[in-house]
Amino acid sequence: MSSLGSPVRAYDFLLKFLLVGDSDVGKGEILARIDHKTTTILLDGRRVKLQLWDTSGQGRFCTIFRSYSRGAQGVILVYDIANRWSFDGINRWIKEIDEHAPGVPKILVGNRLHLAFKRQVPTEQAQAYAERLGVTFFEVSPLCNFNITESFTELARIVLLRHGMDRLWRPSKVLSLQDLCCRAVVSCTPVHLVDKLPLPAALRSHLKSFSMADGLNARMMHGRSYSLTANSSHTRNSFRKVRTIRPPQSPPRNCARNNCKIS
Repeated sequence: MSSLGSPVRAYDFLLKFLLVGDSDVGKGEILARIDHKTTTILLDGRRVKLQLWDTSGQGRFCTIFRSYSRGAQGVILVYDIANRWSFDGINRWIKEIDEHAPGVPKILVGNRLHLAFKRQVPTEQAQAYAERLGVTFFEVSPLCNFNITESFTELARIVLLRHGMDRLWRPSKVLSLQDLCCRAVVSCTPVHLVDKLPLPAALRSHLKSFSMADGLNARMMHGRSYSLTANSSHTRNSFRKVRTIRPPQSPPRNCARNNCKIS
């Protein structure tokens, strides 16, 4: 893992992720959305460069998988929601990872959400399985470009928090006015509503990076609704009765005062 260093570099952190799963689950489709198998994301205002490696699901590539897994900081377990056999094979891949890369953070990804009409793996079952493993669960669609970047960002957040890399900038970082405004907005705005804000695309992306850093996206992808009950009492107390100010109206036609007439 590379961290803060030369100012010439176009990123602050460098992470290596592995995409593992049986053959024909669509790992190549996920990587097709990324140029040269590398992408740079924003996380809490920091640039994180991701190197993504596709490990074939065929047995003759097990040696390559062992060599790739030694330097990996994160693993993306991929299965096809329209292929029950690929979901049942996740246990075998977990055993391989625990043997050659024990303790590496993982997320579970159900691919090809656009084939939901052919679904063989219910979302509830996959979510319960992910909770037993203690990993985050996403369903993605490369065809619609749905949840691809969000799943990468969540895994990067988990990796950085696990290694304590966020301490390199947070204690000594002086937040700019833009960062303070971003934190204030994401504290009361769910991440799936950030794209609907009437803001420039670059600023919306910056806002989403702060939302991902706070783990809001993970709770949304787990199907949990955002609860504002904790802040509801504070919000009610903060509201004040505002007297309605109405614009002045013209005097009636039968008004005898000349000084109140509007010329």
